Amino acid sequence: MSDLAIGDAAPDFDLEADGDSRITLSDLKGKAVVVYFYPKDNTPGCTKEAIAFTDNIDAFKELGATIVGISPDSARKHDNFIAKHNLAVRLGADTDNATAEAYGVWVEKAMYGKKYMGVERATFLVDADGKIAQIWRKVKVPGHAEAVLEAVKAL
Repeated sequence: MSDLAIGDAAPDFDLEADGDSRITLSDLKGKAVVVYFYPKDNTPGCTKEAIAFTDNIDAFKELGATIVGISPDSARKHDNFIAKHNLAVRLGADTDNATAEAYGVWVEKAMYGKKYMGVERATFLVDADGKIAQIWRKVKVPGHAEAVLEAVKAL
């Protein structure tokens, strides 16, 4: 479990990604990167979040920011998720949860009285130097993409 704070170096990752590609944080150095963690493709909250980031993608691109969504789903599932909802964000497959653990978002959760491990919905804004500029934990989806966009504008 990692307690990342604003100003810390963002943990690097190298993940299989959508479109038969890989996504590596260090390859994106020099530009702002929005790294958002979400529990599962094609669930209501995760779909709304991905669509909200997609709806704002042009504004993020104008600011030179890249958006990377990360979940435990496979790259193949990500491809289906992107196609089904016409998404414009990159999606990384953290199938072993190592990246989620590095960012401290692989946490114990509870549903219907049962405890299990899962991904906490969280977003990290990484600046051009690879440092964490902003952290949102236990994200509520409505208005979140717009709040992240405002933070990118303030970089």
